[in-house]
Amino acid sequence: MSDLSAGQASRSGGSTGTILDLDVVSFGPFSLRSRLLEKDGVPVKLGSRATDILRLLVSRAGEVVPKSEILGFAWHGLSVEEISLRVHVVELRKVLGDGKDGVRYITNIPGRGYCFVAPVERRQRAQAPLHVARPSEKTMAPPSLPHRPDRMVGRDDIVRELAARLLRDRFVTLRGPGGIGKTTIAAALAHEMCDTFEGNVCFLEFGSLKDAALVASTVAATLGLVVHHDDPSGSIVNFLRERRLLLILDSCEHVIDEVARLAENIYREAPGIALLATSRESLLVEGEQIFELVPLPGPPQDARLSADDVLAYPAVRLFVDRAVAAGHRGDVTDEDAKVLTRICSKLDGIALAIELAAARVGLYGLHEMAAMLDSRLQLEWRGRRTAPPRQQTLGATLDWSFGLIGEGERIVFQRLAIFAGHFTFQGAIAVAAEADMPEDRVVEALDQLVAKSLVSVRPDGSSRRYRLLDATRAYALQKLVDRGQVDVIARRHALFVHRALEAGMMKQAGSGQRSDLLADARAALEWSYGNEDGAELRVPLAGSCTRLFVELNLLNEARIWSGRALLALDDANRGGPWELELQSALGHAFMFTERNSEHAEAALRRGLEIAEAISDHANTFRLLSRLNMFYRRTGSYRHLVPTARHAERVAHLIGDTAGIAGSKALLGVSYHLAGNQTEAQAHLDEGVRDDAALRGTQPGHFAYSRTPQIPLARVLWLRGFPNRAVECVRPLVGASVPRDAVMHCIALCWSASVFGWVGDWPSVETMTDRLVAHAGMHGLVPYEAVATGFRAQTMIARGEVSGGIELLRSALPRLHADRYELYASAFAADLSRGMAALGLATEGAQILQETIARVEQEGGGFDMPELLRLRGELEARGGDLDAAEASLVASATLAEQQGALSWRLRSEMSLVKLRSRQGAHDPLQQLANTYARFSEGLETADLRAARLMLMPLA
Repeated sequence: MSDLSAGQASRSGGSTGTILDLDVVSFGPFSLRSRLLEKDGVPVKLGSRATDILRLLVSRAGEVVPKSEILGFAWHGLSVEEISLRVHVVELRKVLGDGKDGVRYITNIPGRGYCFVAPVERRQRAQAPLHVARPSEKTMAPPSLPHRPDRMVGRDDIVRELAARLLRDRFVTLRGPGGIGKTTIAAALAHEMCDTFEGNVCFLEFGSLKDAALVASTVAATLGLVVHHDDPSGSIVNFLRERRLLLILDSCEHVIDEVARLAENIYREAPGIALLATSRESLLVEGEQIFELVPLPGPPQDARLSADDVLAYPAVRLFVDRAVAAGHRGDVTDEDAKVLTRICSKLDGIALAIELAAARVGLYGLHEMAAMLDSRLQLEWRGRRTAPPRQQTLGATLDWSFGLIGEGERIVFQRLAIFAGHFTFQGAIAVAAEADMPEDRVVEALDQLVAKSLVSVRPDGSSRRYRLLDATRAYALQKLVDRGQVDVIARRHALFVHRALEAGMMKQAGSGQRSDLLADARAALEWSYGNEDGAELRVPLAGSCTRLFVELNLLNEARIWSGRALLALDDANRGGPWELELQSALGHAFMFTERNSEHAEAALRRGLEIAEAISDHANTFRLLSRLNMFYRRTGSYRHLVPTARHAERVAHLIGDTAGIAGSKALLGVSYHLAGNQTEAQAHLDEGVRDDAALRGTQPGHFAYSRTPQIPLARVLWLRGFPNRAVECVRPLVGASVPRDAVMHCIALCWSASVFGWVGDWPSVETMTDRLVAHAGMHGLVPYEAVATGFRAQTMIARGEVSGGIELLRSALPRLHADRYELYASAFAADLSRGMAALGLATEGAQILQETIARVEQEGGGFDMPELLRLRGELEARGGDLDAAEASLVASATLAEQQGALSWRLRSEMSLVKLRSRQGAHDPLQQLANTYARFSEGLETADLRAARLMLMPLA
């Protein structure tokens, strides 16, 4: 009989061909015998579904096998979506190396199915040689995943079944009571499916999240998205829509409504995302498939079983495994089997309860443990959503466990419950140590709590990080409340968070180290603002926390908490360091979450006033930089050089190399936009020389992100060096996205402008597409309007004038409404020129004149020569040749004053056209002189056009 048995053949609904059980089928370096795939004689790991698909396709090599037939064969009796087949074909192709070096094995025939196209050779099966198994190359697990569970008992089949369900159904909720092992299984599944999803696995643990309104923000931050508005759900869906990813949402029950809404949207809109939620209750949304996690099977109480018999049950195996790990050395005898049966029955197969009990066997013995369970442990399972979060999970188990530890351990245990997430050894000392509990006793108690499974621990480099499981923490926290100490300990916790964040600021700790405090920062803020005992901590705590929020791009939270803290200012803090910090955070957050509002400027100016009054030079520089950015965005160019000069003086006072380089970059940008390209180039060149120091700064450094290369590109083009300008921005075309989302948007915008100036419109289109995707992903709304403007420019350059005008008509009002004028003048110029081309010269001239007036009111700017040139061309089109000449001469003169040779070249070309109409003698000489000043870029658009004009002189 063939290896594809008759039963298997029939389930596909037709003939499958045969692979004889004694045959070996070879293709390329691979051989397939039965269900074993080998490459060069070495076994290759391949999932069972992918193996079935391969066997079917190989058996019918050269023939197109319909997708429905493959689904029927590999998923017999199951209703499976086509995406499951695609996922497994991707896995199969990856294993085979399909497409590498031109080798093809499986091809997709659109609308029909798949075909195995490689030559297949069948030969008589020989005795398979023995091989030493080599470890397969596995995809590296993302560092954000929890550690792979070691010694997981009785759940391997569950993990495999869940993996298959996820590939088939895409959205599964692992439901069960607290402590049953949902998180352990989810962690194991995350590692198991890393290869299938090519490392794209994201694990979010919501247990430490108190505020359901922060669910979407937490998901966004974990995915690397910058949150700039109250509800980032749309940005999350946009980010995931075209991706393939396994997203695990762990411990959802206390924030279930928000998780449910977000998960349903992801399921509907992002077909490549597989979702696993763990919860004590269902999400009750579209697409959700429930996987009920049952307790670990234990032996029946009324059966007479031997030791070997009871050890066959997973609940008993887990109990014995954990007891041995905790130090129990006794062998399991037949007499023990009955006791083990009773214990596991009392523990209801709940993994956490089993582990807590087993950890004490070495101390009390098996029979004594059973007696204590009879008298003191009762498990209660409740599923009401209105019940206090996690306070019912394993309550009786934890009562018993709490009764087994000494008074000192109880005190430390309760106090540690104040931590919302992982905590350090120093954190434990800070909240638990006092006169009645000195540090050495805290250390001893912490070690005992770890040993007794009440506190979990994981390595973190050379140190360790601790955590109370969620159910355990809720239990201990209630004990702390009952003891009447919760506010005392919460105050210590808030002080610890505040001091830890301050210490991180002073040491310039990396954002990864500081982000570990995020959950506790949120918890400390909630407590201090909700309790009078925390009133005096509110302002300094918010000041240290909002700095963290800004660093992590959680700008909405920064705005909320800085605003609340400023309302709580008293005379002691008014005008001091904490008001400075809060005003700085508020202004920065306002700038991006509520656009470039007057509130943002007022907050930044107030912060600057305080920084200067108390001689805080680092914050003075930071606030001057933020004000400078505000003035850039609003087109208030007259303020740029004064603020940058001020920042330069402060940087020299500080004496920091990166700060001085950052001040040069700030000055260069300011001179560039204000219209002095000579000074701009000089300062940006200086900044480039010390750019290594800038790149080494952490997000908390006062000069962070002051990079000079991108603005230098614009200056180089204006100065008459087009090739050098393109060399500066060309690496950005294929570059990976940096961690600062806003700075990346700026780089894309400024690079697009350079490519547009040299006439490389395909590159403008590339930059625009990336800007659209990036801005949409991070909810950076003004940049979406800028991208629309760049797209319109590209269309106009290609002759699609009507379409380009329509886009500009939609983009400009949005930019004006956001007070985002930096790019508006260029887009308005293109709009006026396009309208003139369509016979609407009067309306176009009016738009251009309004733009010129707005720029002049703000002290002029780098593009004023170009605006004057376009006005001259429109005046010439309208027949006012004298006015046109005046505008063009003014444009050329101003371009020369600015050191903008490329603007002057354009003005000279426009003058040649005008003077030719006027019949002027030798209109080309001045253009020839200007053209001769260029030493490079002769094949860029403007220089080619100038060369064509100058051909009569050749």
